[in-house]
Amino acid sequence: MTSVDRWQLPDGIEEVLPAQAATVERLRRQLLDLYRSWGYQLVIPPLMEFTESLLIGLGKDLDLLTFKLTDQLSGRTLGVRADITPQVARIDAHSLAEQGISRLCYAGSTLHTRPKSLLASRSPIQLGAELYGDNSLAADVEIVRLMLATLESAGLASITLDLGHVGVYEAVLAAAGLNDEQEQTVFDALQRKSVPDLKLALDGVDEAAADMIIQLAELHGDESVLARARKLFAERAPAALAAVDALQEVAADVSRQRPDLAIYFDLAELRGYHYHTGIVFAAYAPGHGEALANGGRYNDVGAVFGRARPATGFATDLKALMALLPTDAPQAGAISMPDVDDPALAEVVKTLRTAGEIVINCLSTDPDPRCDRQLLEQGGEWRVQALDN
Repeated sequence: MTSVDRWQLPDGIEEVLPAQAATVERLRRQLLDLYRSWGYQLVIPPLMEFTESLLIGLGKDLDLLTFKLTDQLSGRTLGVRADITPQVARIDAHSLAEQGISRLCYAGSTLHTRPKSLLASRSPIQLGAELYGDNSLAADVEIVRLMLATLESAGLASITLDLGHVGVYEAVLAAAGLNDEQEQTVFDALQRKSVPDLKLALDGVDEAAADMIIQLAELHGDESVLARARKLFAERAPAALAAVDALQEVAADVSRQRPDLAIYFDLAELRGYHYHTGIVFAAYAPGHGEALANGGRYNDVGAVFGRARPATGFATDLKALMALLPTDAPQAGAISMPDVDDPALAEVVKTLRTAGEIVINCLSTDPDPRCDRQLLEQGGEWRVQALDN
């Protein structure tokens, strides 16, 4: 092993140095305070859990993202969390077990076996909010608004909201009558929005059903998409109309408070299809191809913990947000203090630090480079004076 190998980090794993760490920590505090002001209570789930509770009922995608190891105490398999949302669902269903609506928020590190995309970190700092116990569109709207407020509070403007609904795909699939193998092939092609692959996957399928699925892949854009969808599904897949109506209602409610918000509809959005049960949404910024935050409705995940609950929520990665923001400017100077054992000096330093000042012990003849002032004793009193350069 060379000296270079000793300090290299695994691909997709990053350290956060002081300037960037200051930005991340400011965002964390600022956003958790925002969630608190909306009534969301902070929870801190453990870094790892038994895989039975961490992964059950959540599909193979999360399973593949999760690092697993053997617990030396019990011999059972542990998972290092790749997503905090299921943990919060467990807390709501089992640990809290409250009746009525629960609003919970969180912030913490996660770990992925592989990056979710080419540019994604394998060690995101996930932050988010979840609303349990209410199945209404009003709850979805609240979560969407809080997601938008998150990005606004972080200093990001010109956000585009992407809206979809898994109920559209479910209704179209049911009306098409595909077998399991055809469903999987169609699902993969739709995720890529590849019409040529869709046509190949639908070879031999009823012409009307195949045409409906191909047109579904092209149902994305502004609000006119919803009118096209109603016309397409009215006779062929009427069960999809309720999902289209839900999308229109959510968009209208969000737009009333944010009339300038750009809203993009994607009726073939299948992100988290095996996990979500209703509205799905994401937020994008110009020039950034990855979603900055995303979420949706995921009812009944708590059923595996003995308590099915309606649920909706969103999450973001503080590292991804930090990368889009200017690094926090260094604080305006610091105060150097001599390394002497003096109770009077200690009391002055305590008062300065309580007031928010940075006071750094000088362990050599040269003060810390951040210091622009110093504590000097004059007439038996310790006073702050400018530091001579």
